[in-house]
Amino acid sequence: MNLLDELQERIVCGDGAMGTLLLDQGLPMESCLEEVCVSDPDRVRAIHRDYIAAGARVIETNTFGANAARLSRFGFEDRVGEFNRAAAKLAKETTAGKDVCVAGSVGPLGISALEADERRIDRAHCFHEQIQALLDGGVDLIFLETFMDDVEMQIALEAKKSLSDCTTICSFACEPEGRLASGVPIIDAFRKLRGLGVQITGVNCMNGPHATVQLLQRIPLDGLLAAYPNAGYPKYTDGRFIYHAAPDYFAQAAREMVAEGARLIGGCCGTNPRTIAAISKAIADLKPVKSKAVRVTAVTPPPAKNVIAAPEESLLDKIAAGKRVIICELDPPKTLALEKYFRGAQELVRSGCDAITLADNSLAILRVSNLAVGAMLKERFGITPLLHLSCRDKNVLGLQSELLGMAALGMRHVLPLTGDPARVGDHPGASSVYDVNSIELISIIGKMNEGFSHAGKSLKARTQFVIGCTFNPNAKSLDSQVNRLERKVAAGAQFAMTQPVFDARLVEETKRRTAHLNIPIFIGIWPLMSARQAEFLHHEVPGIIVPDGVRKRMADSSLENAAATGMEIAREIVFAVGSEFPGIYLITPFLHFDSTCELARFAREM
Repeated sequence: MNLLDELQERIVCGDGAMGTLLLDQGLPMESCLEEVCVSDPDRVRAIHRDYIAAGARVIETNTFGANAARLSRFGFEDRVGEFNRAAAKLAKETTAGKDVCVAGSVGPLGISALEADERRIDRAHCFHEQIQALLDGGVDLIFLETFMDDVEMQIALEAKKSLSDCTTICSFACEPEGRLASGVPIIDAFRKLRGLGVQITGVNCMNGPHATVQLLQRIPLDGLLAAYPNAGYPKYTDGRFIYHAAPDYFAQAAREMVAEGARLIGGCCGTNPRTIAAISKAIADLKPVKSKAVRVTAVTPPPAKNVIAAPEESLLDKIAAGKRVIICELDPPKTLALEKYFRGAQELVRSGCDAITLADNSLAILRVSNLAVGAMLKERFGITPLLHLSCRDKNVLGLQSELLGMAALGMRHVLPLTGDPARVGDHPGASSVYDVNSIELISIIGKMNEGFSHAGKSLKARTQFVIGCTFNPNAKSLDSQVNRLERKVAAGAQFAMTQPVFDARLVEETKRRTAHLNIPIFIGIWPLMSARQAEFLHHEVPGIIVPDGVRKRMADSSLENAAATGMEIAREIVFAVGSEFPGIYLITPFLHFDSTCELARFAREM
């Protein structure tokens, strides 16, 4: 079968899901589904045969996640060649003597470009290794599917082109609005792929039949088009994802997809041989459409004035106007006794503080929601909150929901951070999420400032976040920290806040090493209360170094004079910071805000 020739004249039916079907047959959710091609080949062979019997003329190998990056989760990263060759040979066996072609399924690596860089994973090599094995196994074409990032798709495509000139299908997972998670409109991504020689472009996964039709309505007929929707949205029941889209419903949608230009139609998650049989029958008498009206919608979101609450004045605008900005950290309390907290916040502002920064369950210790406390500071007292947002406690969905809540309340200032792992805190049995790290979250917030979610969906307004980041000048390798700060700035960070610094010389060195970045650096300043606290911070709190000389000064002070000595040291650091930077970051230890108020007044009068 020559697929390209077929698609010129008729509609071709593809196959349906492999992974969800294997899970429906009883495989555990945590299974490596690609390994089944080796351990239970008859099971995979039977699924291929069922799809061919249902009318599929293109079947995909069971290799969606058979790349080294994904297989490493199971300890199978050294079996890429084995799994892909086995899967290709299984599929080819089932098509023997039939007018059916085998597509080698290649999915994304399941990691971001940043994670690949940090883990020193060569993405091009991963794709090259998998595609070579599929070709060795005898596949007829390569199906690059469910990509959400056009850059990763191009990396995979270049790897394939270096190995073979066989037919390629490039399929994205995309919101119905027609914008990829990478921020690129899908029609632009398709145009670029066709310029690189891709014969078939398409969409799959993420959307059910109805949403897929909506997406296809936005795509012009500039080339051969494939569509592989999910079987609607699943329900999670007893450890299984249950899909409910009936075959006849899917069949009707398939006819609508043909009307919107699709020529290769199959199914993704939740579909099965019954679905494919219904599709095959529904499209059997249809011919490819040659022209259609394209649904055009604006992709530029409305201006930020549509955000619900009026946004705050940017602290960076104050710095640009030549003002000194003082940020004071006052962590939300661990209990519902909030009176002292709000009294402290008001005292800090009266002493010269421009914003209160609120940690997000720092050290993985439970505290009152900083979003709730920040909203109360803003609404009750007119105080500008600067919220930390940790990647530890929420997945990408929850993080974005939190950010949208902040934007709706008019909050602008946010400090994304990866967050201390849950096991080190007061709930060691809690799970750490870490869907993304701080640099990836910075990038997500930058997209929201453009008016789009991480999935590329329009927010109908641009957020106006002022995006911070963390920087630790206390680290053993300042070079590595500066390099990481450079990456954060490249991702969209507009200012940085540091761990507490107790060495004036380090302040000068930080200025010298970060001047090229041209962003405000807020050096953390912590007024020590006692020699014991100095030792605790130095030995037990990650990221903090209290120099020997400072610890000695604290140890040499009497108990009665220790706090005064700590304040003297803090004033020295405030003076050093004020001489080098336009902003100052004062950290309030354990709600002892009197000392921070004193430092704020000193900084304001300097």
